[in-house]
Amino acid sequence: MKDECIGEYVKFKGKVYPCTVSLTMDLVGGKWKAVILYHLSDTKKRFSELCREMPSITEMTLSLQLKQLEKDGLISRKVYGKKPPVRVEYSLTAFGKSFIPVLDSITNWGNNVIKEKGEFVKE
Repeated sequence: MKDECIGEYVKFKGKVYPCTVSLTMDLVGGKWKAVILYHLSDTKKRFSELCREMPSITEMTLSLQLKQLEKDGLISRKVYGKKPPVRVEYSLTAFGKSFIPVLDSITNWGNNVIKEKGEFVKE
């Protein structure tokens, strides 16, 4: 039997999932979470840097996704300064860094799909 099927469900941070795949997709699934993790994989970034690197995401969506990733322990948020304007930087936690090999596989697979069946476009 596969490890992810040992029990009837899995539990993580008080949430119950039917399997480990469901847990993984909750943590990093959706349109933006993996993309945000990808952009943080090499270095810490400020909110404005993330906005520039992902121009098609709205600021509200980015803010919500960052909060969720922080809540789930994949990224950390560090605030510099006590009064406005403060500087905030986001970076991967050790838990978030453990996802980098998966991101690398996803990136390589996507690159191969485009090379074989699509095209890279500059606008």
